[in-house]
Amino acid sequence: MTLHPIESEAGARQRMVAEQIVARGIDDPAVLAAMRSVPRHLFVPEGERGRAYEDGPLAIGHGQTISQPFIVALMTQLARLTPASRVLEIGTGCGYQTAVLAACARAVWSVELEAELSQRAARTLAALGIVDVHLRVGDGANGWPEEAPFDAILVTAAPAEAPQPLLDQLSIGGRLVIPLGTGSQDLFVFTREASGVRSDRVLPVRFVPLR
Repeated sequence: MTLHPIESEAGARQRMVAEQIVARGIDDPAVLAAMRSVPRHLFVPEGERGRAYEDGPLAIGHGQTISQPFIVALMTQLARLTPASRVLEIGTGCGYQTAVLAACARAVWSVELEAELSQRAARTLAALGIVDVHLRVGDGANGWPEEAPFDAILVTAAPAEAPQPLLDQLSIGGRLVIPLGTGSQDLFVFTREASGVRSDRVLPVRFVPLR
């Protein structure tokens, strides 16, 4: 959805939600409200802002991308967040998914390998007045153990298999939403139950590899 000169960013965002997200079955009211309110165009490079509400990912530098809007909404809905949820995100990137999570949860901890991306995300989030977000530069596969357990963990890059430290940092009932695979990839939800961890495959996806 290229932004036309006579269409405002807010109008493009509403159309994005209606045509790309609601039409594909996303129905969590908090997720839809977040997708309607978070200004996606402010998280993409300036030269790409006219394409911010298109139905696809966009490059943000350092070999990373901002995910397709539908995938951001789907992963957030799959996390089953409440206003009391504590969320860990692996792969801050530009901070857009972080902002959507923050709109649906109590607090977000987010880890990014690339320092420049983390710093850029921090500036954007601060400029928008998004609080209760904690950022760290480091290896996301290790999670954030001193803040565990988490009610939900979202991973925005694909490892070959779910990192054990992330599974260990889930609370009982907590959900890890993660793409897995080195060639073809699938989105999975791992749920920690009292008796162990259950895994459910959702749909095929394509993410950058988890480094």
